[in-house]
Amino acid sequence: MSMKIIVIDDDNFICTSLKTILQADPEIEVAAVGTSGEMAINLYDSIRPDILLMDIQMGGISGLEAARQIIGKYPDARVLLLTTFSDNEYILKALQIGAKGYLIKQNAEAIIPALKAVMSGQSVFGNEIIAKVPSILGVQSKADLADYNISEREMDIIKQVAKGLNNKESADALFLSEGTVRNYLSTILEKLGLRDRTQLAVFYLQKK
Repeated sequence: MSMKIIVIDDDNFICTSLKTILQADPEIEVAAVGTSGEMAINLYDSIRPDILLMDIQMGGISGLEAARQIIGKYPDARVLLLTTFSDNEYILKALQIGAKGYLIKQNAEAIIPALKAVMSGQSVFGNEIIAKVPSILGVQSKADLADYNISEREMDIIKQVAKGLNNKESADALFLSEGTVRNYLSTILEKLGLRDRTQLAVFYLQKK
């Protein structure tokens, strides 16, 4: 599974270090590096990478804003955000705009496994971040999921997604075929007006 990656960080040293770390893996090609949100948007347009690995805090257009613009234009974009600290507001915004992951920069050994997980269709939010999500979202209004005409089996699928399981893992847990889970997921996203499984997980945590 070969991956084409763009790395964006406003610190040139970090860009170079990340490129060195990533290219040690034979499955990863760092197609370009950049140092601003503007560069991220332009490079994404021209290269269309498998994954964009980008710092959240940068001058000018921030990583979050660049991610929002890129995902708005390319809904299937895989954006993995990096930061030096975990902050509730950033976590929530990253989830809401459809980022595929959010990692603490100091946890360098987790970056390559995270890239591979995102390539396989999963979302990656570090354990310390996942633990915070229910409390972050707990202040938001709740609604009865029954209002959305969600069946009991569809709810089973939603719960598996909220646990971070991919389609195959969900299928195994529920004794269904992977294709059946995929079909259920498409129906669920359509009913709820959501874009992807990350937004579905956020939705479930908001409503449960």
